[in-house]
Amino acid sequence: MIWRLIRFEYHDAAMNMALDEAVCNGVRDSTSSPTIRFYGWKPSAVSIGRFQSLQDEVDLKRCDELGVDVVRRRTGGGAVFHDSENEVTYSIIAPELAMPKDINVAYQEICGCVVSALASLRVESKFSPINDILVDGKKISGSAQSRRNSVFLQHGTLLLDVDIEKMFGVLRTNEAKNVGRNIASAKERVTSLKEHSGASKQEVLSALEMAFASGRNCQHGIWSANELQEAERLVLQRYSTTEWNCER
Repeated sequence: MIWRLIRFEYHDAAMNMALDEAVCNGVRDSTSSPTIRFYGWKPSAVSIGRFQSLQDEVDLKRCDELGVDVVRRRTGGGAVFHDSENEVTYSIIAPELAMPKDINVAYQEICGCVVSALASLRVESKFSPINDILVDGKKISGSAQSRRNSVFLQHGTLLLDVDIEKMFGVLRTNEAKNVGRNIASAKERVTSLKEHSGASKQEVLSALEMAFASGRNCQHGIWSANELQEAERLVLQRYSTTEWNCER
């Protein structure tokens, strides 16, 4: 199986999710190769899980004030703040039959690529089921997975740096009076690469590319015209719409 690897690029939140779905549709129809892509969010964004309530999880007024995008993912899981300059996101999309049938094994295999990349940067990390990666007991990477129409998708994040205060400025907490306590708690649970390595962003990306390509027949590639056209359609009809993002 020949994999396509698309190097890091920025898109807004709607286009990032639309590109993932466009590739999923292409893999389903055998018009797109299995794909590994790395990307960032410009502007910064909050993505919420498929089954979450936007109003309950996100402070939309604060997002508007800060110029932060909001989008609903097709995958489950919780709300995530994607800092434009301080995060790398990956997606891996392939026929479902090409990936481990067991969800936990699939998470372990793909998260293992991130663990290997960090090891090459002299950062010791470990996979923490079901879908996290920890350094010194603190979360540095999370991921989410879906299997739909015989297509496998997993996307995940790697924190290069973290601004806990900004994160809690856009994500809602249970009670306003607990914000300070929650920030303190988050600082005990979350870490970033900056705390453990002096690696540049380009060095991190190179390490991730090598780790994800290891054991796979990978070729650098670009988007097809059909994929871009499909992504633009999905932006307009799904990911930029109030109906989709405010569905619950």
